[in-house]
Amino acid sequence: MILHFCPRADWEAALRMGTYTAPSLAAQGFLHCSSPEQVHIPANLLVRGRTDILLLVLDEAKLPKPVVWEDGDPPDPDGQQFPHLYAPIPVAAVSAVHEWAPEPDGSFRAPTHLLTR
Repeated sequence: MILHFCPRADWEAALRMGTYTAPSLAAQGFLHCSSPEQVHIPANLLVRGRTDILLLVLDEAKLPKPVVWEDGDPPDPDGQQFPHLYAPIPVAAVSAVHEWAPEPDGSFRAPTHLLTR
C-alpha cells in the first residue's frame, strides 16, 4: 500500500481539477509517498501539528507511472527508501481518503488502521 499525505484544501482542489500535484513535483520532479509503516516520518518533518492533513491511499495500478523506491529527500538516517511518483496523481487512482490527526504534542503516528499485518 502506498500513501501520500496532503492538506485537505489541496485534495479538494484536486477533486475539482481531476489530478493532484504538489510543489515537490515541479521542484524535485516527483511526489513524495510512503508506506503506512513510514508515513509518519516525513509527516513529522513537514507538517507536524497541522490538523488539516489527509492520507490518500493510492491504487498503484491506476497511477500514470510506476512508483520508484529511492532514498528520501533528505535521506532517512536509517537508510529507509520511500516510494516516489514522477507524475501527478489522478483522482481516480486514489482508492481511499482518511483523516489523519496529530497527537496532542503535534506529532504524527503510523496509521495503525492501515498497517499491513
